[in-house]
Amino acid sequence: MATGWQKLGSSAWLLRRQLHALTAISKRGRRVTPVCVRSIYSATGKWPKDYTLQTRKDVEKWWYPRIKDQASKTSEMDKSKPKFYVLSMFPYPSGKLHMGHVRVYTISDTIARFQRMRGRQVINPMGWDAFGLPAENAAVERNLHPESWTRRNIEHMRGQLDHLGLCFSWDREITTCLPDYYRWTQYLFIKLYEAGLAYQKEVSSNQDPQNQSSISNRTTSFTCPDTFGASTKCCLLLFLFSLFSQAMQDGLADLPEWYGIKGMQAHWIGDCVGCHLDFMLKVDGRDTGEKLTAYTATPEAIYGTSHVAISPSHRLLHGHSSLKEAFQKALVPGKDCRTPVIAMNMLTQQEVPVIIAAGADLEGSLDSKIGIPSTSPEDALLAHALGLSYSEVIETLPDGTERLCSSAEFTGMTRQEAFLAVTQKARGERVGGEVTSDKLKDWLISRQRYWGTPIPIVHCPACGPVPVSPEDLPVTLPRISSFTGKGGSPLATASEWVNCTCPRPFSRALADYWMPVDLYIGGKEHAVMHLFYARFFSHFCHDQKMVKHREPFHKLLAQGLIKGQTFRLPSGQYLQREEVDFTGSVPVHAQTREKLEVTWEKMSKSKHNGVDPKEVVAQYGIDTIRLYILFAAPPEKDILWDVKTDALPGVLRWQQRLWSLTTRFLEARAGGMEPQPQRLSSKERAEASRIWKYKNAVISQVTSHFVEDFSLNSAITQLMGLSNVLLQASPKIVVHSPEFEDALCALLVMAAPMAPHVTSELWAGLALVPRKLCEHYTWDTGVLLQTWPTVDPEYLQQPDIVQMAVLINNKACGKIPVPQHVAQDPDKVHELVLQSDLGVRLLQGKCIKKAFLSPRTALINFLVQE
Repeated sequence: MATGWQKLGSSAWLLRRQLHALTAISKRGRRVTPVCVRSIYSATGKWPKDYTLQTRKDVEKWWYPRIKDQASKTSEMDKSKPKFYVLSMFPYPSGKLHMGHVRVYTISDTIARFQRMRGRQVINPMGWDAFGLPAENAAVERNLHPESWTRRNIEHMRGQLDHLGLCFSWDREITTCLPDYYRWTQYLFIKLYEAGLAYQKEVSSNQDPQNQSSISNRTTSFTCPDTFGASTKCCLLLFLFSLFSQAMQDGLADLPEWYGIKGMQAHWIGDCVGCHLDFMLKVDGRDTGEKLTAYTATPEAIYGTSHVAISPSHRLLHGHSSLKEAFQKALVPGKDCRTPVIAMNMLTQQEVPVIIAAGADLEGSLDSKIGIPSTSPEDALLAHALGLSYSEVIETLPDGTERLCSSAEFTGMTRQEAFLAVTQKARGERVGGEVTSDKLKDWLISRQRYWGTPIPIVHCPACGPVPVSPEDLPVTLPRISSFTGKGGSPLATASEWVNCTCPRPFSRALADYWMPVDLYIGGKEHAVMHLFYARFFSHFCHDQKMVKHREPFHKLLAQGLIKGQTFRLPSGQYLQREEVDFTGSVPVHAQTREKLEVTWEKMSKSKHNGVDPKEVVAQYGIDTIRLYILFAAPPEKDILWDVKTDALPGVLRWQQRLWSLTTRFLEARAGGMEPQPQRLSSKERAEASRIWKYKNAVISQVTSHFVEDFSLNSAITQLMGLSNVLLQASPKIVVHSPEFEDALCALLVMAAPMAPHVTSELWAGLALVPRKLCEHYTWDTGVLLQTWPTVDPEYLQQPDIVQMAVLINNKACGKIPVPQHVAQDPDKVHELVLQSDLGVRLLQGKCIKKAFLSPRTALINFLVQE
């Protein structure tokens, strides 16, 4: 029968022989603690006593290729496994990563590794935001084609990410400038066009003669021909975002807190208190066939309309409208002008005049507005000034209630009742009525010359605009042999557009399984527009029955900046660090002795405060940089990149303590001492019990940080505390206590997502120790493949833990442990349930209408849409 040593394999046999050879007997006949020697991992063949810089390099050199591809593949969809989708904002391929990139991707990598250890099927994709005018301009400056410039940068940045040991799901990589990606951008554009949400009109734009592009205040990135000349009026395409404003405003209530970003989204959308209604335009009693859509904040009072106002920049004055001449003749700059055009309300059939308002803009960001004097003093003044007739449609009862009068079938209703009835009728008759905001403008496609997604619309002289058939997508960019860039139109050199083969079709099953994104990580500077775009498209796809989810992201983690120190002359010129003299009490210019303004700013080449990730890794190692980024501050706070602060030495010392702790255990167990828990005294058993309690508390708290607030700095602090407790353990506890051994193993497993290389080495050392007391670990696999530690059931019976009963539609489904101090917090209990195994199994992907937390008993009831 094979011995325990034989079962460990040849490497363990070699270790055993070396241990015997190095074990010495003193003159008094006592066994001396041997030097713990390794033969397969470190470059020297020895297990060093200290975790020095060279040791760190040796360890990372060994483990880097062995773990980098461990999690790079996404397994086939298995609906029996809970999923976790962590997504980082994609970088623009400028050719060089900075420490801000390193921070966001370190956070996502750490959380992805943690979720895999929890048994989740994880996707952590990477992509490249590769289209755009900056890429085209940079390529032109280098006399390159934008495609070759972009691809070269992507390859370089992919290598940088790889060098940092980041494990993305590279089989899910996307690049926005490749046809297999923008084929779906075009598909969505066609869907928007067919739904009436993408349309073409002339609008004012900001002409950029240097770049030969038209840049509006409301831009997005599609290719648009650069033949605008010097005109500031361009025929462009817009997205009708306003129709989704109410749904997107309401959707925010169902999302967890987003570090204040939900408030920013709500402010951007504005209060959804009104709606747009449609009017047909007439001149001299003749129906022109043209339609005008205008906004009112009080649709319940629509029968009191006196006029419809348009701004001087409205498309009717500048586009291809047949009424353009009539409007322009009526226009008197700086004055409110009545026009000969009549607008017939398609809901009420009332006819009112169209006026041109004196101001450039109306309320909010509108360019057309329904005038109702009964609810607007400004409209009443305008109606009186222009002699416009109207009806009073609001009457106030003695009790203060406002009711409708002179309003057809809505007469007698309260204003709230009438609001709902009017908007519902308008939606039913398809003449408007979608409740929206007066702040939200439609979004403009105007910025690109060449390097952007081609718009899949054919302009036929006979038929007008015709969308390309989805089967014929993608419409690819033309291949241009001579890229003229800023000096001319690259599109003009292409005689035809080349078709590509269609990639594999869209899979709703995959989308419904993986979406929504469980955790989206990125900069707070994208809190409004970027997230608004993403939410808009997700809401639209849901309405089109393409996907079951409405919101694209469940949780959002907005990480702060990494700032570098800058040195600036009074003239504003930034200096390189080599140009600064630090010998005095304050930094001065080494050449002129001028005092400098010293600040912390976002890293930038122009400010000479950038830090090359490759240089930092070469100096400190991958794990040290990962730990520094995670430990220096909470993810949402800025980090001042100063390696002289306590954070970097702190994580270096912690790695040394982990190394020393594991070395002490290896030496204790390798000395021939058989672990015998029964040899522990009552005092030592009490010490072991305290270690057991501390371990369980740390597991609970660290897990909570990973799934709730993502305060990974606090998680590291907890692990440091556990390390210190274990270092203080008495020698007999180290040898004989299963509690000590289990706590050490749990410590390394919990540290592994944050410092994968050093923990892989330490775990491999533990794996070779014979006669282990903890058999619930998988000792023939690495630390990153271990199951995340869970709190022992006995610990959950402690008085500070509450067993929370979970009901779904009034049916008991199980219980989860909840800390006593949060048991009465509905939001925290709600989140703990959703993150638990029970919640993932029973509630993931379900539409939760409401959750009720009992104020008297430990019970929460989820009402779920069947």
